[in-house]
Amino acid sequence: MPEHERWSAFDVDLAEPMAEIRRLVLSGGKRLRPAFCHWGFVGAGGDAEAQIVADAGAAFELMHAFALFHDDVMDDAPTRRGQPTTHTVFAKQHADGGWNGEARRFGEGIAVLIGDLAFVYADQLLADANRTAWRLWNDLRIELNVGQVLDIVGSVRGVRDVEQAERICRYKSGKYTIERPLHMGAALAAPERFDELAPMLSAYGLPLGDAFQMRDDVMGAFGDEASTGKPVGDDLREGKPTPLLARALAAADAAQRSVLDQVGNPRLSASAIADVQQVIIDTGALADLEASIARLTDEAVAAIDATDLVDPARDELIALAAFVSQREV
Repeated sequence: MPEHERWSAFDVDLAEPMAEIRRLVLSGGKRLRPAFCHWGFVGAGGDAEAQIVADAGAAFELMHAFALFHDDVMDDAPTRRGQPTTHTVFAKQHADGGWNGEARRFGEGIAVLIGDLAFVYADQLLADANRTAWRLWNDLRIELNVGQVLDIVGSVRGVRDVEQAERICRYKSGKYTIERPLHMGAALAAPERFDELAPMLSAYGLPLGDAFQMRDDVMGAFGDEASTGKPVGDDLREGKPTPLLARALAAADAAQRSVLDQVGNPRLSASAIADVQQVIIDTGALADLEASIARLTDEAVAAIDATDLVDPARDELIALAAFVSQREV
């Protein structure tokens, strides 16, 4: 029996929380983590039709959903993929029902618990994974949470150091999006060869993961809401410690710094966002970051092209490098 039906039959109040997991997972997304896991698996000699790699891909989607449920609470994000976020859905339900307590706390509490459920379901899908894969799975989840801690601390402290901002981005997103899924795929297919395969996959995955997050930063500051599903300039209102902003501040003059000092104000107006965006362009920060994205992507492609992975995997990973570094969604 599907989990939604199982728990809805147990208590009708569980129907909507369980449905939220399905709603988020099926609402869109790029499915990058399953893709990199799949091609790491195939590249290491695994059968593309094997059930374990399909289960691992689903586990990555549920683990990512867990992170998004929690991330939206931490950022107090109103929308995700063009739809209301889970904590706002349940806060409204509380307010509309005139229930006891505070609507905001109820909505956030339910969203956190839904994220926890997604986390557990992700683990269940990997019950048959080998020991090497399980070690990696635990490592990547710790790295993800460490990155989120650094992101929150960096936001409130106004971290604007380029090196520190790049480290935060690598751990909160880049590694668990590309390098670690590749590692998981290889570990599931050939655990006995993992120590041989991991370095060549990292030589591709780490620079491409950095390029991926840098592209995310550009979209967070300049992206179109219709494409990203998030309000324009949200990262600027939240004061995210991004390499883009760190570059702009490092190159800014006094007048430009006064404009950039507005970053982190949650009530930043549309015109103020436009002013910040213009300063990022005028300081050369955007052009510099774009050059870094291109360089890192080239580095990743050269690294994977030099490996002895099977041809379909190598070709697909080269194509994925172009997609993640040039995407607009």
